[in-house]
Amino acid sequence: MTVHAARTPVRLPVWRARLVFAAFLALFVVLAVRSVYLQVLHTDFLRGKGEARYSRVLEVPATRGRIVDRNGAALAVSTPVKSVWAIPGDVVLSAAQRAKLALLLGMDARDLDRRLADQSRDFVYLKRQVSPEASERVAELGIAGVYDRREFRRYYPGGEVTAQVVGFTGVDENGQEGMELAFESLLAGQPGGRRVIKDRLGRVVEDIEALSPARDGGELALSIDGKIQSLAFSVLRSAVEQHRAKAGALIALDTHTGEVLALANYPSYNPNNRARMTGDQVRNRVLTDVFEPGSTLKPFTIALALELERVTPTTRIPTAPGSMTIARYTIRDSHPAAAMSVSEVVQRSSNVGAAKIALSLPRERMWEFFRSVGFGTPPQLDFPGEAGGRLRDHRSWRPVEQATMGYGHGISVSLAQLARAYLLFARDGDLVPLTLVRSATPAEGMPVISARTAHAMRAMLEAAVQPGGTAPRARVPGWRVAGKTGTAHKPEKGGYAANRYIASFVGFAPVSDPRLVIAVMIDEPSAGEYYGGSVAAPVFAQTMQGALRLLGVPYDAPLDPVPLPGEGEELREST
Repeated sequence: MTVHAARTPVRLPVWRARLVFAAFLALFVVLAVRSVYLQVLHTDFLRGKGEARYSRVLEVPATRGRIVDRNGAALAVSTPVKSVWAIPGDVVLSAAQRAKLALLLGMDARDLDRRLADQSRDFVYLKRQVSPEASERVAELGIAGVYDRREFRRYYPGGEVTAQVVGFTGVDENGQEGMELAFESLLAGQPGGRRVIKDRLGRVVEDIEALSPARDGGELALSIDGKIQSLAFSVLRSAVEQHRAKAGALIALDTHTGEVLALANYPSYNPNNRARMTGDQVRNRVLTDVFEPGSTLKPFTIALALELERVTPTTRIPTAPGSMTIARYTIRDSHPAAAMSVSEVVQRSSNVGAAKIALSLPRERMWEFFRSVGFGTPPQLDFPGEAGGRLRDHRSWRPVEQATMGYGHGISVSLAQLARAYLLFARDGDLVPLTLVRSATPAEGMPVISARTAHAMRAMLEAAVQPGGTAPRARVPGWRVAGKTGTAHKPEKGGYAANRYIASFVGFAPVSDPRLVIAVMIDEPSAGEYYGGSVAAPVFAQTMQGALRLLGVPYDAPLDPVPLPGEGEELREST
């Protein structure tokens, strides 16, 4: 029999029990104080934490403002679409759902998997700007964690016809090019916001309050006439394709207001489907590209000489033997003559005559005059990327440079600058600023030359489109036309390319009371013809004829059909 000794009970020190009790009591007091502080004295913290889990501020999108032409026809509108998004951690997809979802969204299944791979994210777009029909079909799949939200997509009814003018927006409807970019602050509007309560599945269970209302964007009315724009684009495209040219550009101006009624470029692009868009297609060549204007600049040299009373329209200029040499540089005429009147210098497009007249002018006055008509400075149309061209300071001109500048070489301009400068002759010697925004009132002109000089130049330019001039193909049945051709070699590596040309024509009509100025530029025609009179002038004639009819401008000439020029009736301008 085993006898166990009795165990003596272990007695803990009294202070240890009291210490534990005091520690628990202190902790309780701390928790109680903290609870009172958070629930009574400082409620914002817990409320904020709760709202962070369930309260959301939903953006109420603002509709981007429309862009319309001068007659109210839509050029850019925003249409409702849906964007499909997901909470990756909540999405559970079967193989069939995965394939069906990718198909409805037009996505590769692997791309869909990549977007859903990060389970820590609570928001990811699966596809932006899908049609409402596609969004509804996605919702019918009943996939947990996949939702949609309302957005807008920009649509351009004019397509490629107005693409370079209107421009386009990005996926978030921010202006990227053209007038969409230039007038972003007007068109964008201001999104609003609403505070809502959502459950963990993203469903709105309570609409709490409106924080701020959405403010829709304003409407932008352009000066463009949609019908004239469409006509100009069609004629320009046909000419570029016919002459196998690199590109073409055209601008039409209202002489009374300075409004741009048409601004066409080709090649173009479809702003509604930009998958194959290139940089060359986006360029608005009328405003951003510069070139040597060639003979289209001669009227300004002549106008200054008339204004300074150095010559009159009948002054004879010796041009024999059809060439002149300055500092080893030879200037030649395509149609040599012993002498020409100043009017014939314009009509027959004599380089020698224009060079001699230019050399008779003070360099500083010539430079000041070119600056006063807008050469060397952007036309200030508020269009992104508009070019100012190149006009060197007169103090650096050598005689040969002043001579060649007299017929449009050694200076570069944009087509918009050139068209605006011709307003000088279409009006009574004053210039108005150009605008791409519709204007209800005539613009106030800035005098540059006298009305007498302007009318004299108008008569010379009218002679240039008659038989015996360089542009009889610019004539229009029913209206008197005036204008000037230009053909210039393209600059290349410090010199000029032998077989690459810019063909141009600038003119206005009707001569009795000019309403429109139209300028045309064809870049590198390569189908045989390359002179402005045979390549660019017909584009002017077709566009001018249609535009004058659309505007209801009264006739000031017989309606007889204009015959094509015969032998000896059409001269080619000197290059």
